[in-house]
Amino acid sequence: MNEPRIVAASRALARPPRRALTALATVLALAVVAALAWQSVRPPAARPAGAPASDFSAGRAFERVQAIATGPHVAGSAANSAVRDQVLAALRAAGLTAEVQDTTSVQGGELSSSAGGTGLARVRNVVALLPGTASTGRIFLVAHYDSAQTGPGGNDDAAGTATVLEAARALAGGPRLRNDVVFVLTDAEEACLCGAQAFVEQHPLAQGGGVVLNLEARGSSGPAIMFETAADNAALVGAFAKAPKPVGTSFAVEIYRRLPNDTDFTAFRERGFTGLNTAYIDGAAVYHAPTDTPSAMDTDSLQHLGDNTLALARDLGDRDLAGLRSGADATYFPVPGGLAVYPGALTWPLAALALLAELALAWLARRRGLAGTGRLAAGFGLALVPIVVVPVLAQLLWALLKVIRPGYAELPIDPYRPFWYRLAILALAALVVFAWYALLRRRLGPAALAIGGLGWLAVLGLVLAAFAPGGSYLTALPALAGALAGIAAVFLRGWWPVVALALGAAVAIIVLLPTVIMFFPALGLNLAASGAFIATLLGLALLPVIDLLHPEAGGQRGMVAARARRLGALPALAAAVAVLACTATGLVVDRFDAAHPAPTHLMYALDTDTNEALWLSAEASPQQWTSQYVFGPAATVTATLPAFGAEKLLAGPAQAATLPAPLLTKVADSTAGDLRTVRLRLAPQRPVRLVTLHVGAETTVTAATAGGRPVPTDRTAGGPWGFGFVFHAPPADGVEITMTVRGTAPLKIRVMDASDGLSTLPGFKPRPADVGITGSHSSEMLAVAHTYTL
Repeated sequence: MNEPRIVAASRALARPPRRALTALATVLALAVVAALAWQSVRPPAARPAGAPASDFSAGRAFERVQAIATGPHVAGSAANSAVRDQVLAALRAAGLTAEVQDTTSVQGGELSSSAGGTGLARVRNVVALLPGTASTGRIFLVAHYDSAQTGPGGNDDAAGTATVLEAARALAGGPRLRNDVVFVLTDAEEACLCGAQAFVEQHPLAQGGGVVLNLEARGSSGPAIMFETAADNAALVGAFAKAPKPVGTSFAVEIYRRLPNDTDFTAFRERGFTGLNTAYIDGAAVYHAPTDTPSAMDTDSLQHLGDNTLALARDLGDRDLAGLRSGADATYFPVPGGLAVYPGALTWPLAALALLAELALAWLARRRGLAGTGRLAAGFGLALVPIVVVPVLAQLLWALLKVIRPGYAELPIDPYRPFWYRLAILALAALVVFAWYALLRRRLGPAALAIGGLGWLAVLGLVLAAFAPGGSYLTALPALAGALAGIAAVFLRGWWPVVALALGAAVAIIVLLPTVIMFFPALGLNLAASGAFIATLLGLALLPVIDLLHPEAGGQRGMVAARARRLGALPALAAAVAVLACTATGLVVDRFDAAHPAPTHLMYALDTDTNEALWLSAEASPQQWTSQYVFGPAATVTATLPAFGAEKLLAGPAQAATLPAPLLTKVADSTAGDLRTVRLRLAPQRPVRLVTLHVGAETTVTAATAGGRPVPTDRTAGGPWGFGFVFHAPPADGVEITMTVRGTAPLKIRVMDASDGLSTLPGFKPRPADVGITGSHSSEMLAVAHTYTL
């Protein structure tokens, strides 16, 4: 078919009557759809403290948060004991019998190693049982009541703890449920996830498994997202869909299963429990930091966490829990008014159908003269350009922002106020898609470009079906809807082609926009490419609507065609201005100040063997404040501090403080053949958060216990050190250790203890008001090490 006929046929499809009015009406309609999709992932308004007793009240729960998060309360500290007393009192005030599980726990399964070897802790979990009338199983409401050493934990996890306590009050004061409900407030989650491990391994109520609802916070705002499930989740997801406002996506579950992140939920999942893991995650700049205070919390997020938890506990509390076991995963995602859920068995059929519909649309477009084979192939190939370019540019933009504002490099996930930067990345995606479309539209035609964009969505649907089935819907459904809309548009006349294309675009918005909104805080600007990638897919799915924004020159030449091309470039120009404006606004709005300090990382280590001390920092490159203590290049300190493993640190000389090393004493020593068994006691000589022990690599340890619990012996710290462990929250009188080693040669043992706080050290200079502390488990650590030969 010749060129004029192709252009004419393309115009007939793309230009309905009254093009400008059609474009305006379509954009407004889709804006409404976008607003509804955005609202689907917004938390509900917080209820006041005076809400009915049967309801969850963020006002009441927030009073608990304020009482808990008065300061850091790391496991083993006096502050943590005070929080534990509050938790016990609250459960008892609700009429429950609460107990403390006081034991030693060892990391297990996926959690069995840390930087310096196996992690152990003395934990004191708080446990209470609400008996059911005719229980078919147990429901566990779980949160951790300890905080990181660097912050008061106003969100992480005073929010989860307060939610469990408020739910316990409402459940205990209401009609009795059929099933048992167990309230578990774990200890030492921040240290090593050891509290949950102790509960599932040692507590009688954990025997037989059950359904776990674990509650977390990794920020200060945003919706409470159900981001992790146990395997074979179909039945449980069906129950979750009935929650007041279910927000979650099976794609998030697929991603989280591939990340090296763990929560208390991990220990339950590994022991065969089913369940759901939920957290709100926006505002992550406060994560583990001194700024994680109650005042930083958005109580709407607390309300969302509590509403869903209480409703799920009541629903599950009256079900036959045996029926929640299913043999497959569900696919699910938020939609206006609730959660779309369908069996995972439909993943491959839908992905295949999307590809077939896309091929049918391409064949039909070629048949009707809308695009030739060459143009269709070029449209598909060139659609890869924005898919690749946008994520790369988004990551480069964040790299540039870190150069302009170096403190961003030490933020865990996001800046304090990331809104304008996120808008800049969305505008960047729009810029690339608009510019790409404007440059190629005249050469290839709108049909070839739209079909090419949908083609990549269909292909990605198949790829995800193979490697991350729970995420296949993300591209397969928009591709299927877009292809079916395109097929319908070919046969319809008048306004109806636009209606069909708008419906296809609406499906893409409903599926993809909430994912964009959730992915920005989930992976942060440190992984800006992820949100940019999803935004680009949304842009490609909207190409038929984008085409309405381009003026038609018809068959005109000269000035008319030139004017049309200039007008067609306006969307790209507007997007470019938006990128610059949003980036500049972000830099103005998100400045470091006393309320939003630039995070810095600093530690101090004293080697009492030589009486030499070091300042240490995990910063990628020393910031202005940190550079007065440390300098590059980064190197490992395994030889003197095996507890830090292979982590590379900046270092600088420090004045030696007068601090006692932990005391290692031999209690008993015996030999049997070539095996030697020694019993030791490791006792810190000052208040500390943890102690560590490492044996020289030349010694083979065949068996070991610490605090009465077996410790794996196949963990190595590297360098000159072999077997070792980290013991968190050690008892004041120390930890008893038994080791069986091969051979009778003297044992070379390196021990270390660590407390928190550097302000009393010689040579330390207080931070300025706008310089803060990184939310790291080693920030502000004061370590003292010594070597013993026994």
